[in-house]
Amino acid sequence: MKGVVFIGDRKLELRDFPDPTPGPRDVVLEIKASGMCGSDLHVYRAAFKPGDATSGFKRGAEPVIAGHEPCGIVVAVGTGVAPKEARTGQRVMNHHYTGCGSCKHCRTGWAQMCLEGSIVFGANGNGGHARYMKVPVHTLVPLPDALSFETGAAISCGTGTAYGALKRLNLQGIAIFGQGPVGLSATQLAVAMGARVIALDISPERRALAREFGANEVIDARSNNPVEAIRELTHGEGAHKTLDTSGAGEARAAAVRAARTWGTACYVGERGQVTLDVSPDLLRRQITLVGSWTFSTQGQADCAEFVADYNVAIDKLFTHRWRLDQAEEAYRLFDTQTTGKGAILPS
Repeated sequence: MKGVVFIGDRKLELRDFPDPTPGPRDVVLEIKASGMCGSDLHVYRAAFKPGDATSGFKRGAEPVIAGHEPCGIVVAVGTGVAPKEARTGQRVMNHHYTGCGSCKHCRTGWAQMCLEGSIVFGANGNGGHARYMKVPVHTLVPLPDALSFETGAAISCGTGTAYGALKRLNLQGIAIFGQGPVGLSATQLAVAMGARVIALDISPERRALAREFGANEVIDARSNNPVEAIRELTHGEGAHKTLDTSGAGEARAAAVRAARTWGTACYVGERGQVTLDVSPDLLRRQITLVGSWTFSTQGQADCAEFVADYNVAIDKLFTHRWRLDQAEEAYRLFDTQTTGKGAILPS
């Protein structure tokens, strides 16, 4: 089979890999949709340095297939897998982490926080940008029949991440910084949860999507002072809750400063730095600052049930769908950060 490998400097290759066979406690998935996530761009854009181990290509080791939002059908099960755990033909998402399986974090479905270290599929273990993918059976999360494979792929990282953050925030009104795939998911989900949503982005295309998805107010973060604009919309007080999905330093700082006294700001955007003046920005306004990192296996299942129960149109996130042999074109466009979500459809 062919698999997408990131090799640095905005380059990728389709390489040959053997079709996987399951170990005793593994299953093999036929991937029906493999989402493209903003965090993939960190690796796609990374400068190649000889001898470095990147998540796409490891010097002195086997290349790693990209893609950490896999969704598909079980096509093979290991000899140690019970029928109640997985069966051929089953529609599933994948919780794209695995750890030791026995520490307190693994036992509660948070394998990404494993005390012994974790494998992240699509980063240091083979991911979903290929026709088939081998995963441990405990990483499977059922995909409700009402949901498409593309929606399942989105829930497997970006949409699930947004849901996990929103559930921690006890929503009222919220300002969401960044309207990429995670931010747009947060907008859709927050609207379904009954919150008044202020959406911010520098891209007119993404602001238009946020409006379509139900945002009450949309702000051009480049041509406006975001903090002042949010205060004007909230009787001078600021938003009850703010969420930064962009990872940009300026947006992170603005998310804290745009929260009202006793408000909460949450960060989910990966990497980067932020500078805050602790007394006026946090202490003297009694601000709670929350870091939220993806979700547990149960959180992923809860998100899927919420999307199905409330008919949240996650499929509308997807503005582009690509064949596996179009991966180079797909990432070139996704790198512009002007589109909605993209998906690779290997099958």
